[in-house]
Amino acid sequence: MQGDGTNTLQGTAIASSMIDHLFRSRAGQMVSHLTRMLGPEHLELAEEVVQESLLKALQHWSYKGIPDNPAGWLFRVARNAALDAVRHQSLVLEKEALVEADYLRRNDTAADDPRVEAGLRDDELRMVMMCCHPTLPREARVALSLKTVGGFNVREIARAFLAEEATISQRLVRAKRQIRDLNLKFEMPTGAELSDRLQSALQVIYLMFNEGYVAQSGEDLVRHDLCGEALRLGKLLADSTIGTPTSKALVALMAFQAARLSARVNASGDLVLLQDQDPSLWDTRLTAMGFHYFAQCSEGEVISEYHLQAAIASVHANATNPKGTDWKMILELYDQLMALNPSPIVALNRVVALSQVRGPEAGLDALQPLLREASLKRYYLLPVVRGHLLCELGDQASAAQQFRDALLQPCSEPERRLIQRRLAECT
Repeated sequence: MQGDGTNTLQGTAIASSMIDHLFRSRAGQMVSHLTRMLGPEHLELAEEVVQESLLKALQHWSYKGIPDNPAGWLFRVARNAALDAVRHQSLVLEKEALVEADYLRRNDTAADDPRVEAGLRDDELRMVMMCCHPTLPREARVALSLKTVGGFNVREIARAFLAEEATISQRLVRAKRQIRDLNLKFEMPTGAELSDRLQSALQVIYLMFNEGYVAQSGEDLVRHDLCGEALRLGKLLADSTIGTPTSKALVALMAFQAARLSARVNASGDLVLLQDQDPSLWDTRLTAMGFHYFAQCSEGEVISEYHLQAAIASVHANATNPKGTDWKMILELYDQLMALNPSPIVALNRVVALSQVRGPEAGLDALQPLLREASLKRYYLLPVVRGHLLCELGDQASAAQQFRDALLQPCSEPERRLIQRRLAECT
C-alpha cells in the first residue's frame, strides 16, 4: 500500500510538472483558439474551459500516465468542454456548429500537421491585437495580454507589478467588459488600424519586458518570466505576415538585453553594472538572435526608436570588454534618438555617453537642465549619475550627498544596496 501511495505521488508530481510546462507554452494558444470560435464576448468562458481541461489532465495523468501527445489531449478535452458549454449555456446555434466543425476538422488532421500550428499562431496574433486595442487603458492591455496569451495568473501579474490581486482582478474584469461593450472583433485589423494596433502591441510588449528587466522595487532585480514572455510575443509578431522592420528592431533590442540577464546579478543577488559584467556570462544564443533580427530590421527605410535603441545595444554586445566600447558611436546614436523622440530618460542616458567621450565636466553641464525636470524628481538614477560624475572629479563630499538623495527615492533592493556601496566608497 505504501508503494502504491508513493507511485501515486510520483505520478502526480510528474503530471503536475508537465501540465505546468504546457500551461506556459499552450494555454495562450488554447484560450485564443476557443475565443475565436466562441467570440470575444465569451473570453472568460474560454479561460474557464482551459482551466477545467488542465484540472482534468492532472487528475487523469496522475493515475493513467501522460499520453503520447499531451498537447493534443488537452486541446481535445478543451474542445469537448467548449462544446458542452455552448450547449448548456444555450449560446447561439452557430457557435455550436462552429465548435463541432472545428472538432471534426482537427480530428481529421494529423497532430504534427504544420497547418495546425500555423492556425494556432494566427489565433494568438488575433488575441494580441484584441488585447492591445488602443481604447483599452495601457495597464489593462498589459494585464490582459499576460493573462490570456501568456498564461499568467492573477497572483503572478500582481506580483510582477507590485499590485494587489484585487486590483489586477478588477482591471481584467473591466477590460473584458469593455471588449463586450465595444463589440471588439477577434480578427486581424487592416490598413491604418493595423498600423495603430501593431504600434500599441509593441508598446505593451516592451513595457512588459522592461518591467521584467528592471523591477521598480522589491527583492528581485530581474523577473525572467516577464522578459521571456515579452520576447516570445515580440517574435510572434515579428515572424508573422504582419511583422515590420520596427517589430524586428524591438525583438533585436530585447534579445540583446536579455542576453545580459544572467550577468546583471551576482550570486548574492547584487546588481552588477554593465562595465563590471563578465561578457563570458552573456547568453551567446540570445546575442546571435539579436544580431539576426537587427540585420533584418535594417532592411526597411523606417528608423524608429526601437532601431536606435537596438543599435546602441548592439554596440555594447560587440564590445569584448568595457574599455573596448565605442562610446562615440553610442553618443551619436543617442543624439539621433533625442532628435527622433526626446525624453528625460533618453537625455539622462545621453549624459552617461557624453561623459565617457568628453569627460565628467561635460556630463555635469549636460545634466543641469535635467535637475529641473519634474518627471525625474523621484527618479533615483538622476542623483546616482550626478554622484558618479562628481566622484570622478574628486568631489567626494558632494558625491556622497547625491547618493544619500538617491537612497530616498524608490528603487529595488539590489539597486539600493549598490547605492549604499557607492556611498560607503565616498565616505
